[in-house]
Amino acid sequence: MSAPARRQQLLLIWFLVAATFLSAPARADGPECVVLLHGLSRTDFSMKRLERELLENGYSVANIHYDSRDHTIEQLADVAVEAGIAQCEQDLVRKIHFTTHSLGGILVRHYLSRKSINKLGRVVMLAPPNRGSEVIDVFGDIPGFEMFSGEPALQLGTDAQSVPLSLPSAHDFELGIIAGTRSISPIFSLALPDRDDGKVSVESTKIAGMNDFIEVPYTHTFIMQRQEVIDQTLYFLRNGRFVHSPATDPL
Repeated sequence: MSAPARRQQLLLIWFLVAATFLSAPARADGPECVVLLHGLSRTDFSMKRLERELLENGYSVANIHYDSRDHTIEQLADVAVEAGIAQCEQDLVRKIHFTTHSLGGILVRHYLSRKSINKLGRVVMLAPPNRGSEVIDVFGDIPGFEMFSGEPALQLGTDAQSVPLSLPSAHDFELGIIAGTRSISPIFSLALPDRDDGKVSVESTKIAGMNDFIEVPYTHTFIMQRQEVIDQTLYFLRNGRFVHSPATDPL
């Protein structure tokens, strides 16, 4: 083969290889991303410890801040969830997981009730008001409550206007739920009919279709910062189940 012909052959091979890589989808062994969504009247700072631990364990992380006191749950779901997906996609990830606190879980449920996520992995919800909260029923009409907690809070009750109660079950995605059992809000706890974390009863965190469920002895406010909760979250993201012991309740 002449030198010019050899060069043409090498150029053709190079072109085919380059075209293959440029048109290829994200690598099968690419990173997995976890979208973090904080709760009502909180910020992304409340999820910082969880973010650090996820990064140390090899995940890409999108810790999303959204103004939970403005707009409605319907509006916030699109804003927060799509911001997380977009940030994850910048890393050419192969899976997109979610870990949420409180209201953040309802935003994910609302989003998934209307749209799909192609690379959806697993979802861990920390203290989610999946069946609403009687705290809103009792205190929502008090003057100043909406100004302090925001419009979405009024949508988290157990009445006919409850957004959580209007959403479908979780049969279409892998879901693990962690509920707290300690309260630092005795007045709010009086409004709750069962064991609770100060904002949501244990039973109200549950939803049909969940893959696993555990209880932990922590409060609604700080549950996402406890090492046991972080460890259980990491385990579920990897394995689709929690580590159960005599101290944790089975599903």
